[in-house]
Amino acid sequence: MRFRSVGYTPLMLMAQTCALLGFACYAVVLTTLQEEWHLSNLESGLIASAFFFGYMLAVPLATALTDRVDARKVYLIGGLSATCGLLGMGLLAFNFWTALFFMAINGAGLAGTYMPGLKILSDRIQSGELTRHIAFYTAFFGIGTGFSYLCSGWILSALGWNYVFGIIALGPFTAFLIVLLLIPPLQHEKWKGSIQIRLRDIFPINKWKLVLQDKKASGFIFGYTAHSLELFASRSWLVAFFVFCAAVSGESFLLAATTLAGVINFFGVPASILGNEIALRIGRQKWVCIVMLTSAVLGIALACSTGQSWWLIVTFAIGHAIFIMADSATLTAGLVISAKEDIKGAAMGLHSLMGFGGGMLGPAIFGFVLDISGSRSSQAAWVWAYVAVVIWGVLFVIYERRNGWVTKTAQ
Repeated sequence: MRFRSVGYTPLMLMAQTCALLGFACYAVVLTTLQEEWHLSNLESGLIASAFFFGYMLAVPLATALTDRVDARKVYLIGGLSATCGLLGMGLLAFNFWTALFFMAINGAGLAGTYMPGLKILSDRIQSGELTRHIAFYTAFFGIGTGFSYLCSGWILSALGWNYVFGIIALGPFTAFLIVLLLIPPLQHEKWKGSIQIRLRDIFPINKWKLVLQDKKASGFIFGYTAHSLELFASRSWLVAFFVFCAAVSGESFLLAATTLAGVINFFGVPASILGNEIALRIGRQKWVCIVMLTSAVLGIALACSTGQSWWLIVTFAIGHAIFIMADSATLTAGLVISAKEDIKGAAMGLHSLMGFGGGMLGPAIFGFVLDISGSRSSQAAWVWAYVAVVIWGVLFVIYERRNGWVTKTAQ
C-alpha cells in the first residue's frame, strides 16, 4: 500500500503515540510495586532509571544503523523490543533485579523507535515539507507520554499492575504493525552488501571532543542534561507525590493521581512550542536561564505544598510541568543552530545521549534523597528530593553565566 509523502506523517504520529504508551507504566505502578516487593526508594528510582539506561545503550547503535539501512528496519526491531520488555515486566518480573532487566529492554525499544521514526519521515518527505512534519512529530512525544499515564492508571485501578504492562504492550506492537504494513520500504536501499559498523561510528569520541570544545554548542548540551534530569525525575515520582499529598491532607483530589499526572503532562506540549517562540524574540540563552530558575522555584514550591488544598498543589504541579518543558525545544534548536555543520550529526547524538543520561540519573537521585532524608512518608524528605533534582538547573545557569555562554551565544 503506497501513500504520498504527506500521508506518512499521520501514520508515524499514530505509531509514535502507540510506541510511547509504555513510557509511564512504571511511574504509575511505582508505589504498588514498592509495597509488594518491599523496595527502598533508591531501588524504586533505579528501576525507573533502568529504562533510560537501556535507551542510552541502544540509541548510539540505532542512530548509526539508520545511516546504513532503511530506518524502517530499525524501527521494527525497536517496536518488538519494547513489546518484549513490557510483556516481561507484566509476566516475568518478580523483584528488583528482574524489573531492572525488563525496564532496560523497554528503554532500548524506545531508542529503536523514537529517532528512527524521525528518520523514516526525513527519508520519505520532500525537503520543503520536512520542518513542519518534524515539529508535529516531536510535539507528539508529550501527547504519547500523557496517554501513557492515563491508560496505565485506568488499567491499574481496574485490573492490577501486571495487566498494566501486559495490555500496554499492545501499544508498541501496534506501532510495529503500522510501520510494517503501512509504511513502504525505501525503493533504493541506502547500503548494499554487508553492514559494517565500527565502534567509532557508534561512539564518535573524537567528534564529541570537538563538540564539547565549542562553548556555544556544549552549553546547550549541558543545559539539556540538567533539563532532562529534572524532567524525568519529576515524571517518575509525580504519581507517588500525589498519593502522598492526598494521604497527608486527607482531602480527595478532583481526579485520580494517575489521571491527574497524565493531564498535567499534556501542558508540556504547548509549553515547549510557545517557549521556543519566546526564545526567538528575547534570545535562547536568556530564555533558558529564566526557565530553569523559574522551574526550580516552582519545583520546591510544589514540594512544600503538601498538606495544602488540592487546587494549590495542582496549580504548582501545572506550573512546574510548564516551565520544565518551556526550554526543551529551545535547547535542542539552539544546539542544531550552534553546532558546526561537519560535526552536527555527532553533536545531536551526544545531545540525545547526555539528555537521557540525565534522565537515567534523575529518578535514582530523587529516590536516594528520599531514603536518606526520612523516606516518602516525610514532607521534609520530598522537599529535599525536589531540591536535589532542580538544583542542577540552577548550578548550570550560575556556571554558564560566569563562563560567558550567554554572551557568546547571543553574539
